[in-house]
Amino acid sequence: MGEVKKANSSRFKLNTLLNIIKVISNNSSIEELLKTYSNVLLDEFGINSILIFNYENRHWNIILRQGIDSSTGDSIDPEHDFGDISEYDSISSLDLTKKLPGLDYIIPITQNTKPLAYILIGDTNEGKGTSPIIKYLNSIQILSNHIIMAIENKRQEGMRKELEMASRMQSLLIPKADIFDGNPYIAVYPFYLPHYEVGGDYYDFDYLSQDEMFFCIADVAGKGMAAALLMSNFQASLKALFVSETELSVLVQRLNKIIVKNSNGERFITLFIGRYNFKTHVLKYVNAGHNPPILFDKESLSLQYLTKGCPGIGMMDDIPVINEGQITIAHNSKILCFTDGVVEMEREGIPDYGQTVVERTVRDMLPVRDNISSLLAELNIQRSNTSLLDDVTLLGIDFIVK
Repeated sequence: MGEVKKANSSRFKLNTLLNIIKVISNNSSIEELLKTYSNVLLDEFGINSILIFNYENRHWNIILRQGIDSSTGDSIDPEHDFGDISEYDSISSLDLTKKLPGLDYIIPITQNTKPLAYILIGDTNEGKGTSPIIKYLNSIQILSNHIIMAIENKRQEGMRKELEMASRMQSLLIPKADIFDGNPYIAVYPFYLPHYEVGGDYYDFDYLSQDEMFFCIADVAGKGMAAALLMSNFQASLKALFVSETELSVLVQRLNKIIVKNSNGERFITLFIGRYNFKTHVLKYVNAGHNPPILFDKESLSLQYLTKGCPGIGMMDDIPVINEGQITIAHNSKILCFTDGVVEMEREGIPDYGQTVVERTVRDMLPVRDNISSLLAELNIQRSNTSLLDDVTLLGIDFIVK
């Protein structure tokens, strides 16, 4: 008789688990997964009270509250109240009965040793023998783990799709260098490799008029989606504000106000922006806290870093002083702009390795396109290089003086 009972119990557990796996395999939504989970707990185990805390986007959120008061759990801080729990425990032993009425046990769900969710459950079997929670605890733990991992995978899948879409959108915003094809005065060569699918680096260039163009390179403090969104906002603002009549200092002040407002003071952007007149050969620029680009004169062999400017965009509510640089390009020259991901590259025993390679590479008569190719090879800047810790952006321009 005992063997038959045990076999029936095993079949019951297996069928329940198979039903859950079927729901997961059907690409069900998070809402459908939670509904199936709560139905199984109630119908198969007699558990009618459920509260689930889930860690998402750096915050603990309640994703399911059923069979309990609508405010139950609101006073709970999972990191403080559940921080030491590594296996299932009773609510009473944690001295949380008053905060969590109607709930009896807590089951932690972890991923890579870090808590991902806390599932709190209660049943209707008080005074009627062994609690189904105790009776089926192992099955409930397995079921709970499958559901939480399915929800996490669902979220990750959604995030991947969002990142893929954001990456495609970001690539559409990046200008093509061929807009200057046939221009006898300049040649432009960009390179961009985001650390993730989307990045916080940005470069841009375009005509301001028939005789003048602008170019810029920028870097948001931070990486990932948040940095990419802020940079997209910055790019749209720059495009809307920058016309041929706009002075660089005025443009930078306006951009600063926009970024301060949109980032709530939590992020800033370093920016180098220049404008070049093909007829007068005058280059005007503002360096707002960015890595100074290198300008190399091919005739005099002189090299200079373009440093004049101001603090980064968004670092302060109002920029008190903006120093605008101005240089007349007298001979054939080239400029190389870059972001942190290039100059912060390291090699053991060589201080400022990345910066040293950049400066050495640009000191020749070759087009800046060849310099960029050499840099990429020597610094091993490619997608497969797992030691890259940041977005990598390079923007080179050859100035041809006739």
